Amino acid sequence: MLVQPILDKLGALKLAGMREGLREQMENGAFRRLSFEDRLGLLLDKEWTLRQTRKQTRRLRVAHFREAATIEDFDFSGSRGLDRSQVLALSEEDWIRQHLNIIITGPTGAGKTYLACALGHSACRNGVSVRYFQISKLLQKITHARADGSSPKFLEILAKTQLLVIDDWLRNPLTESQTPDLLEILEDRYGRASTMLATQIPVTDWHDRLGNPTLSDAVMDRIIHNAYRLELRGESMRKRRSPLTHSGHKDV
Repeated sequence: MLVQPILDKLGALKLAGMREGLREQMENGAFRRLSFEDRLGLLLDKEWTLRQTRKQTRRLRVAHFREAATIEDFDFSGSRGLDRSQVLALSEEDWIRQHLNIIITGPTGAGKTYLACALGHSACRNGVSVRYFQISKLLQKITHARADGSSPKFLEILAKTQLLVIDDWLRNPLTESQTPDLLEILEDRYGRASTMLATQIPVTDWHDRLGNPTLSDAVMDRIIHNAYRLELRGESMRKRRSPLTHSGHKDV
């Protein structure tokens, strides 16, 4: 049987994995010793793996993480104050399936953004849809969406995202008009999706920074009562990794 027509049909059917797998089997005589079922199974595995890889790549691209971080590369040294087993458990998707939240706190440079992106990256690998925003850019996007009439579509996208990561949470106090926007996002997600917040602002200071006393309690109620809390400690990771010495000179 001519192989090229089969390869052409597999390409037309967008079965690129099976097409590449069949090409490999035809070029390697060792595959001829396998049964038809085994060879077919290998072709299906090739197609499955390729499609899963493409989906993961697409999820990572849509998430638009600030850092290319992974849990495997995270520094769990004791000075950081994290429970390694807890963080590794949160790198699985069970808490997201249960629609729970995560609050990551700690001083400037402690690695909050890296940890948030690493957990988000793990979620993408586990088949979860994720979107990452710094809070300032999220609020800007909402403002622009309301101005051009696209806010219903944007809010629907956020509501359907399984994990929403908001970085620099409340670093700057919100205006009175910004609080309702955040409440609307959190209200749409409450009990239906998960939210991860990374911030240097202690939870005890959130209420005064939410900009609208009437709505502050409602915002906090939709976040903190069903959230895991991860508190990072230690000196700035940026300082530790800087090529400069404390005197301002580069080590040689």
